[in-house]
Amino acid sequence: MFGQLRACVGGEKGSGQKDLRFCRIVAALTGLPPLEVTGRGTGLDDATWRHKVAVIQRGLEVNHPDRADPVGVLAAVGGLEIALLVGLALGAAAASIPVIVDGFITGAAALVAARLCPELPLRLIAAHRSVEPGHAVVLDDLGLRPLFDLGLRLGEGTGAALAMTLVDAAGHIRDEMATFESAGVANRTIEAASGRPLLATRRSSTDRLKPGPSGHRRGGRCP
Repeated sequence: MFGQLRACVGGEKGSGQKDLRFCRIVAALTGLPPLEVTGRGTGLDDATWRHKVAVIQRGLEVNHPDRADPVGVLAAVGGLEIALLVGLALGAAAASIPVIVDGFITGAAALVAARLCPELPLRLIAAHRSVEPGHAVVLDDLGLRPLFDLGLRLGEGTGAALAMTLVDAAGHIRDEMATFESAGVANRTIEAASGRPLLATRRSSTDRLKPGPSGHRRGGRCP
């Protein structure tokens, strides 16, 4: 299924009432009250936000999800789109493919998947930390440190798309960057024996900024 993929990215459009499901999942699996995992989305006022929290609380009371049963939580207060993301994360990890987790939506799915497979977080890369309080709860629970903290609230895999370039660059650095040994500078006694440095030295930034005879700074035209 995953072919030659080097990384797997999940995203979801959290418009409408879908974000209520994510809040319920996170509240159910962590045991935190909805008040602590529910944000304002696209900018709810106080009254609407309080109503949103009450609706989430009511959904938990009606469906009675058991935090010890992640599949049961998914069935009681989740949805098929979240189940798909859960399966995607588990399948990619099983194929030794790292999973880039986007925001709150994919984070909630990753939380369910991690409850099913406790080793999963080792294969997860947190793209960013969104402004939703529930997303911070998810990242802390999974033990993930996000690559970006840009105050994003866009969804649809936006943060993960940004993170892909950084993850790709990290892979190139790991696989292609010269080591001290390959660059011939692993043994500093070589430099001492030759009596000259192996690499050209550069003036320090403070030296370049020292005023010259005319009073102007060296190293550029800007003051």
